Amino acid sequence: MCGRYTTVTKIKAIEKRFNVQASQPLLYEPNTNISHGEYAPVITGDKPHDLQFFQFGFTPAWAKKQFYMINARAEGDHNKQDDPNYTGEKGIINKPMFRKSIRSQRCLVVADCFIEGPKKEKLNKPYVVYLRNGERPFAMAGIWDSWVNETTGEVINSFAVITTVANDLMTRIGHHRSPVILTPDEEQNWIDPSLPLGEVTSMLKPFPAERLNAYPISSDIKNPRLNGSHLLEPVGQRIYKEFEFEIYKEIELFGMGESRARTRKQDESEQGQLF
Repeated sequence: MCGRYTTVTKIKAIEKRFNVQASQPLLYEPNTNISHGEYAPVITGDKPHDLQFFQFGFTPAWAKKQFYMINARAEGDHNKQDDPNYTGEKGIINKPMFRKSIRSQRCLVVADCFIEGPKKEKLNKPYVVYLRNGERPFAMAGIWDSWVNETTGEVINSFAVITTVANDLMTRIGHHRSPVILTPDEEQNWIDPSLPLGEVTSMLKPFPAERLNAYPISSDIKNPRLNGSHLLEPVGQRIYKEFEFEIYKEIELFGMGESRARTRKQDESEQGQLF
């Protein structure tokens, strides 16, 4: 995962979807280009009914300086070749940076889609990856911790998204990793701090590729200062075929204040659609 994702669903819809309430709703800003250092919505095990806003980019409590670890490898130091068929040890449980959080400080990272590119080109050739059938928002598996800036006394709650081996879709894009996406049935178990470690690691698997799709977008997304729905406009066809006939689709990016009717042919001879 290249460290960019999107959350644009209106906050009321997020609260309803995850059965939570935001105590500070004004902190929520819909964002098509979430990058490290920015605050984004999460749900933690110690406050499972609260929608909180943590910084994207994990810093462990014991660190002398702030880090921005956006991803945590499920395999840890194992599977250095990123073999998509790897089924061995989940070494994250032994990594000093993550071994505390993976056991007791797990979180749901709320997303509408994420951005990925090939291993070599990265965000010079980006794709929007989304769940089919309008399944959004969804939750990615995350870990979090609280770090205190000894100079200012500021407490920073931060998180990272856990990644695992690539599924078929990510392989077709040319990327070697996948974020761990949780099903609704897994979400509450994931943030339960009492869940046995073996059950935690059993959830660190790639999401079924057939439930996902992706389409290419402009490399403008690599500029973290840019935001807006134009960044998610398709510039090519989807990875998997979805439509064989002409349709007319109205797309609304909830929370962005943008709604435009589109009358573009959506067969496979044309470009894709947003999500």
